[in-house]
Amino acid sequence: MVSDLIRPDHLAAEADDCCETTVIHEEAVLAVREQMPAPEVTRAVADFFRVMSDPTRMRILCALGRAELCVCDLAALLGMSESAVSHQLRILRAARVVRNRREGRIVYYALDDQHVRTVYEMGEEHVLEVL
Repeated sequence: MVSDLIRPDHLAAEADDCCETTVIHEEAVLAVREQMPAPEVTRAVADFFRVMSDPTRMRILCALGRAELCVCDLAALLGMSESAVSHQLRILRAARVVRNRREGRIVYYALDDQHVRTVYEMGEEHVLEVL
């Protein structure tokens, strides 16, 4: 066996990721299996995070977490065209991450609910802690 001292980094990391023997902890597996959501739920959660994986959309969510804003406000704040912001808002609205309301000729956007705010804030908190 090659010593960890001379093993290339990627091989050492790979060895750290796997057990050295195969042991199935049946009680733990069964307990967790009973708690697992249906596959369609995990797919929907993955889709939710996919929508949130774009830096521009995250900036929009950050702004909307602080105030209800219209497309013009967001465009000015982010230094983007209204068309580009509108495109991102359509994606966020389709995923039910943001909601809109019309007041006369102005359409205001806000986070859909507290869960979206919490997910953003937890992600930001984690990143700031790691940095």
